[in-house]
Formats: sequence, C-alpha cells, structure tokens
Amino acid sequence: MKKDHKQHDASTSSAQDTSIGSAQEMEKDEVTSNKKPSTDEAVASKCANCDDADNKYKRALADYSNLLKRTAKEKEEFFKYSNEQLIVEMIPVYDNLKTSLEHTDDQIEKSAWLEGVKYVLKQFKSILESIGVEEIKTVGEKFDHNTMEAVSGEGEMVVKEGKPGYKLNGKVIVPARVIVGN
Repeated sequence: MKKDHKQHDASTSSAQDTSIGSAQEMEKDEVTSNKKPSTDEAVASKCANCDDADNKYKRALADYSNLLKRTAKEKEEFFKYSNEQLIVEMIPVYDNLKTSLEHTDDQIEKSAWLEGVKYVLKQFKSILESIGVEEIKTVGEKFDHNTMEAVSGEGEMVVKEGKPGYKLNGKVIVPARVIVGN
C-alpha cells in the first residue's frame, strides 16, 4: 500500500510540475504579448486621437456654420420673392390703367376724373417700385432673350413694345413682348 501511495505521490507531483511549468510559460507569453508601449508611443497615439477628434469637431462646426448661412440666405430669398404671385396678378391692372390713359382724346384730357386716374397710376407705380418691381426698358434697346419675347419681326433692335415686362428685385417675373427690327 505504501508503494501505491508513493506512485500516486510521484504521479501527482509530476502533474503539478507540468501544470506549474505551463502556468509559467503562459505568464511569460502574456508578459511578452502585453508589452506596454513606450511613453513616446503612448503620447503619440493620444495626440493622434486628439488631432482626429479636433478635426472632426472643426468640420462639424464648419458644417453647422454653413447650414446657418444657407438657411439665412434661403429665408431672405423667400421673403424677397414672397409677394411675386400677388404682384404678377396685379400687373395687368396697372398695364390696363396705363393703356387707358394712352387712348384719351383732347376733350377728356381736361376732365377732373382723368387727373384722378393719373394720380392713382402714379401712386400704383411708386408702390410697385418701393417693393422692388421695375419695368423692363425695351424700345430702342438691343433684344435680350432673357427679359423679352419677340412677337414678330426680325433683327436685333426693339422697335415697338407690345406689352411691358417687369422684374422683381432683378428677377424677371413678366417678360416684355416686343416687335424687333433693324
């Protein structure tokens, strides 16, 4: 029985030695694999991370700033042209008033109501100008396809205006209809 006990102790001892040896090897492997980088490498790594975060922050800040500028510009343009539809619908009334005054005879020229209509037309024109509406100059000007529609004729110069055109803050809202010639 003592023999068996000695054999058992010997086998246990060799198993323990093997497991201790394996544990020591594992510790060596862990030490070599978990080598801490040098201080310079750690600082360089942290600086790179900080620079990356700083660049991301600056880009996000620039994007936000651009968004604010773009939104302000869009809002300004919206208000600048918000009355466009109303003005386009009122311009024919203004044109008709102007046309009616062009076709008066000498007897009506002296009447008081005609003076009143002229005053209303003048007031209408000043209101349109105050909100940024301007009439497109045509007669005697070179034909401009961006602001005018040629109704008839051939050539480069505008000889007669069929219907006036208008711009709202520099944007053509009603193109002028003209007759062109040389």
